[in-house]
Amino acid sequence: MYLNSIIADPERLDRLVEIAQSSLLPMLEGAILYTIPLTLITFVLGLILAVLTALARISKIRILQIIARIYVSAIRGTPLLVQLFIIFYGLPTIGLTIDPFPSAIIGFSLNIGAYASEVIRAAILSIPKGQWEAGYSIGMSYTQAMRRIILPQASRVSVPPLSNTFISLIKDTSLASLILVTEMFRRAQEIAATNYEFLLLYSEAAILYWIICFILSIGQGRLEARLDRYTEK
Repeated sequence: MYLNSIIADPERLDRLVEIAQSSLLPMLEGAILYTIPLTLITFVLGLILAVLTALARISKIRILQIIARIYVSAIRGTPLLVQLFIIFYGLPTIGLTIDPFPSAIIGFSLNIGAYASEVIRAAILSIPKGQWEAGYSIGMSYTQAMRRIILPQASRVSVPPLSNTFISLIKDTSLASLILVTEMFRRAQEIAATNYEFLLLYSEAAILYWIICFILSIGQGRLEARLDRYTEK
């Protein structure tokens, strides 16, 4: 019915085409200036936090284990949107006001850190104990063995799930629109509010997200194929 009404009305069809064309640049601008930088920054920070959390989880220091467990449990047990709202809307009530973009960075980094830490921890634990023993046999300390033997192997094991996390993060950044970050989906919302063509503009935004994720998935496949050359069959 919707498509038939558009086809039967050439003027409306021309208007929709014009809106789609004119909205493409602002949405791409939002992707380039906010969506992609937000993804890259939060993934890097989240990955650093994830490594530290994973090491704390497998540490023999009890207090570090407890802190890491509480952090992971709290982040994984609450919705990402709620976390963003607490940071951006909640903290100002106690006098701590953070701008939209930094709020998004904090929220997404904490979220990625918790989820990715479990991936990294599992990868570290998957390394055979013989690798540890080999490091100790040549005089390495725990830290040296971890840095030179275990983490390089664990990183290779972690690539596929972490790549999926990165691609998912691209889509999750759309939630930043709800804390006033003018990323790609926020641009689509703002344009739709002026012409009420919600279906068109949200579909256009969805296609752009899909294109970005599709390109990244191709890169992921090539990276995994490259790393697979160094994996014993």
